[in-house]
Amino acid sequence: MVIGFDAKRAFQNSTGLGNYSRILICGLAQEHQDIRAFLYSPQMNGEYSRYFTGYANISTRMPSSIDRFFPDIWRRFGVTVHLKGDNVKIFHGLSHELPHGIPHSIKRVVTMHDLIVWRYPGFYKPFDRMVHRMKQRHSCKIADVVVAISEQTKQDLMNFLHVPESKIKVIYQTCDPIFWKPVNDSDREYVRETYHLPEKYIISVGSIEERKNQANIVRALAKLPDDVHLVIVGKNHGGYYGSLMGVVRNLRLTDRVHFLRNADFDDFPALYSCAIASAYMSLFEGFGIPILESMCCDTPVVTSNLSSMPEAGGDAALYADPLNVDEIADRLKQVIENPDLRRQMIEKGRQQREKFSQHRVVSQLYELYNTLVPTEVEE
Repeated sequence: MVIGFDAKRAFQNSTGLGNYSRILICGLAQEHQDIRAFLYSPQMNGEYSRYFTGYANISTRMPSSIDRFFPDIWRRFGVTVHLKGDNVKIFHGLSHELPHGIPHSIKRVVTMHDLIVWRYPGFYKPFDRMVHRMKQRHSCKIADVVVAISEQTKQDLMNFLHVPESKIKVIYQTCDPIFWKPVNDSDREYVRETYHLPEKYIISVGSIEERKNQANIVRALAKLPDDVHLVIVGKNHGGYYGSLMGVVRNLRLTDRVHFLRNADFDDFPALYSCAIASAYMSLFEGFGIPILESMCCDTPVVTSNLSSMPEAGGDAALYADPLNVDEIADRLKQVIENPDLRRQMIEKGRQQREKFSQHRVVSQLYELYNTLVPTEVEE
């Protein structure tokens, strides 16, 4: 089974889309040796290329020396020139996009993570909004199968882009394998010293942007005991950081709110593990990876009662209206002050996270590929 992947995010993106691409490609190559994967990317980043070394059934393809001057054009139009030569049977766009001109003999799959550009257009600049919408509309139209990473995304695909339900397959995503490994005491001690962590803190992981709603977590913190701190892990995105800092200063919480904007990704599991709770109060998500990461690290989660967050958290999380500061503070206070509740949430989290294991997700995707191009069995 020869599969081509749009691998731009896999080689260049450090956050959700990149992690999703790398995890699926490596998981498929490892668990299903009958797959031959071709990764098409206009550029390679050495930091992420290492993920694919050691796999005999993974090959990479880049544009020619001339095409490298026009990487976006090559990715949209030029990549299809290589597909027949590589004998590709299925092409999978892992992040909302499919190139133009894919031969009809090749089955087309696209993963749609969310439709935020349709639901919340104000979060995007006008030109970016137009481009994203155009790409998503094109990809969903030409795809044989649209993979939605949650039921929420499936509903949005039907509501905003009118994709037929029969064309959509819900396959949840997983998180990086490092979160599934136990965190030991030396790891916790290392991150506490390296990042100067407070003794008792709530962790909030995600890009610092309006949609992630960190300001209301800060406002909730003001209603919690003074010995509880907040550690926000994520990079700045747009101008939201300035307004967020305004909230921190107005509430006189500069000594209790800590920002880790350049934390090493390898340290994330221990950062979660040291926290007394994880707060993820996003206004909207296609899935909500930090919820799963928290459960993998045995950290109780308080999250939004909107969009896909209840799908990710199941009965293992506590939920609050992300616009209701009192509700957020109440849920966090319950976790902080009730050890029995914490233990129950941790145990339920261990059960809930198994729904999103790498093996389960990869198996579902492999099964989908086989419905499109059945594997030939030699007699």
